[in-house]
Formats: sequence, structure tokens, C-alpha cells
Amino acid sequence: VQLVESGGGSVQAGGSLRLSCAASGYTYSNGCMGWFRQAPGKEREGVAAFNTGRVLGVRTHYADSVKGRFTISQDNAKNTVYLQMNSLKPEDTAMYYCAAKIWQCVGLGTRADFDYWGQGTQVTVS
Repeated sequence: VQLVESGGGSVQAGGSLRLSCAASGYTYSNGCMGWFRQAPGKEREGVAAFNTGRVLGVRTHYADSVKGRFTISQDNAKNTVYLQMNSLKPEDTAMYYCAAKIWQCVGLGTRADFDYWGQGTQVTVS
């Protein structure tokens, strides 16, 4: 499984960015893909998660800090997950990582819950 993130960059507060995560070799139709972020000196934290395929519970999960500003979505045909980030704040500055697991997410989960990781894309908000 390979996850490749793109779309990071620098933006002013209040601006928007859309991150993309292209997945190859990920064939778990009823799994979960998520976005985490890690700021310097801080723990990696879950931002959003998306349950793929037939959903037994909730389709999406969000951290309280991003609810109403970030939206996670999936393009099945492109095997890509997106994170639309609006109303960005300086505290959103971090390295953002795409992650995938073979089972569906009950909540955001932790770093240890996910099986596959991308290399990350930097988001800087000033």
C-alpha cells in the first residue's frame, strides 16, 4: 500500500487548502482512511477520518478543533481521499499525514490504530 499526499503549502489565516491522498494497493473496501497532523514538539493527532465502502456506523469523524471548517471526502474512481480545509488558523500549521487502516473507524483513532502512512505534506498558516 502506498499513500501519497499533495496539496500542502503556505496560506494566510482565513484561507483554504485542499489536501489529496492518492492510495495505491489499498483494496480494503470497508476500511478507513484518515488525516493526522503533527506540529513541532507535539503529538500526532487525528484530524478527520472517512469510513469507506458500506458503513456500519458513522461515515466521517472530525476533531473538535476542525469541525465546521474541514471536510473529508473520497473519490472512489480515483482512489483518493481529500481534506478540504477552510477558515484556516495559525494553529492549523503542521505536517499533515494521510493514513489508512483495514477496518472501519469508530472514532478518529490514534496513530497506533492505522496500518499505512504517507510521507506527509506541510501546511503553514500565517
